[in-house]
Amino acid sequence: MEQGSAREDSWLSYAGTTPPGVPSARVHEQARGEHTHSEPPAPRTVQRHSVRGQILDALRAALVDGELAPGQVYSAPALGARFGVSATPVREAMQRLATEGAVEVVPNRGFRVSERGPRELAELAEVRALIEVPVMLRLARTVPTGHWTALRPLADATVAAAAVGDRASYAESDRAFHQAVLSLAGNHQLVQVADDLHRRSQWPLVSNPATRRADLLADAVEHTALLDALIARNLDVVQSLVREHFTGAES
Repeated sequence: MEQGSAREDSWLSYAGTTPPGVPSARVHEQARGEHTHSEPPAPRTVQRHSVRGQILDALRAALVDGELAPGQVYSAPALGARFGVSATPVREAMQRLATEGAVEVVPNRGFRVSERGPRELAELAEVRALIEVPVMLRLARTVPTGHWTALRPLADATVAAAAVGDRASYAESDRAFHQAVLSLAGNHQLVQVADDLHRRSQWPLVSNPATRRADLLADAVEHTALLDALIARNLDVVQSLVREHFTGAES
């Protein structure tokens, strides 16, 4: 058995009833250097892939929040100590983030957080628009109103996260909303490609590591306005809102 597995089980025992693959509150608290003093629930058995999944979610949250700074190198053992787990699940999660363009492997040192500029963000927004705009316009013509109404809670979740300035929660709810919309096209490959581009566009810029709450809220409000237009089948407004949504992502 790999050394450090006992520490992983101890850390995960605080996850309570959190479903596998969903980060617990304790994970996010430790990612921010905080501690919880509440009475932990009884330990439970968790498979190894759940450890990596929760670490991956916590690292993504730290990246979106700017806690892992662009250009800085972080070692798996140091991050493992921060989360209270061995280096192995951290290293595995970082390897996954490397495939997403969030970090770069630095041999014998660890992982460097990728440095992105406005041009890369603009290019990502342009590609996303080329994919999502025509799909949304087609869906606006064909999808029954009830399907759009069912997405209202997802749009509301983005507004709620933006209102309190929770960038990590907003990033996940934003992706969930776009995934739900595109999934109505019935094309799994489309959803996967669009989601990969979306996630890459969420990593902070070097020049602006922290997105302002006002910017998040403006972006979130566009989701609710888009749903209203889709329900009303107002194609002109849908096209205008979607293009504006991606144009705003470039700035």
